[in-house]
Amino acid sequence: MTDRPEYHSAHRIARVDVHLVSTRVASGFADATRTVECVGFTVVRVTTDQGLEGFGLTYHEVGGEATRSLILNNIAPAIIGRDPLETEAIWTDLFHYLRGVGRKGLTFAALSAIDLALWDLKGKIVDLPVFRLLGGNQTRVPVYASGGWTSYDDDQLLAEMTDMVAQGYSHIKFKVGVEGATNLRRDVERVRKVRDAVGPDIRLLLDANNCWDAATAVQFANRVRDCDIFLFEEPVLADDIPGLARFKRGTDIPLATGEHEYTRYGVRDLILAEAADIVQADAARAGGYTEMLKIGALTQAWNLRFAPHAMEHMHLHLVSAMPNAPFVERLRLFEEITGLVLKDGPMPEAGAFTLNEKPGFGLELDMDFIRDADEAR
Repeated sequence: MTDRPEYHSAHRIARVDVHLVSTRVASGFADATRTVECVGFTVVRVTTDQGLEGFGLTYHEVGGEATRSLILNNIAPAIIGRDPLETEAIWTDLFHYLRGVGRKGLTFAALSAIDLALWDLKGKIVDLPVFRLLGGNQTRVPVYASGGWTSYDDDQLLAEMTDMVAQGYSHIKFKVGVEGATNLRRDVERVRKVRDAVGPDIRLLLDANNCWDAATAVQFANRVRDCDIFLFEEPVLADDIPGLARFKRGTDIPLATGEHEYTRYGVRDLILAEAADIVQADAARAGGYTEMLKIGALTQAWNLRFAPHAMEHMHLHLVSAMPNAPFVERLRLFEEITGLVLKDGPMPEAGAFTLNEKPGFGLELDMDFIRDADEAR
């Protein structure tokens, strides 16, 4: 038996760059638990010695400076010179290297952005779109619109929801938990008004942003049950897994959660506790594609739906390749900054994105805007 030759690609990681871009939210949008002051991205670019570049995104609302410092000072030196195709090995090495400073939070946001950039780069090296690398063939990826803040009055809420429908969305999501999550009656009224405004054929998704205890959340869910709710997201604190399980037992409205989980282990705990019907892990937090593939496999093994949170352009290729993933999420609050960061980024039409056959993620950064925005900070 002859030894197999060790394989290496012709590329080596030569450079890692990180940029912070953000915009202020002038109107002070608020959900049940938080006022949003700014939105933005941490943009990570990984370049090889052959001149190919891949990029990944994670969040920059708070903490982006720490994420950038961790990437430039610690992660970049650990991956310079490595083969960018070795995503599994690089992920595992970084996980263990960083384990003492965080297996969640900003540390994992940094790791996630690096991994996403490597997957974009991997596609460019082999000249294939990422969804083809993953075995996917769906070029049309459904998308739902997400907004409807609790800081809106009823007229503003109805105007945004009906505008979503006019734009071709068949699934729309809005916030519940008005007045600091203290007035269930008003929340019920708002849900009924939206249902009446958009008609019976539009799927309604609700997001409570962690605002209630399980008993209150169940009470509310059962009072709006007749409005045909497609899913109810984070009705209780995301870390309250027993509370999520109690909610799930108390109503037949499908429970969605997981955007605040990190790694396959957090999702495993949700699933084993029977605390989710729809898992919403986020590639920009949970560990990039390398980890999201494992998370997706777990959801398939338990016959659950997999609906990644936000970051639609980072999730399109993954959802294309996951048969139990119904759609991506488009946060209307991020539409402006996304349009500035991506040059000619794809836009949804009739409630879906169309994937192209360009290599990697098939996206191009607007580096003129990104450099100007970063330098202006």
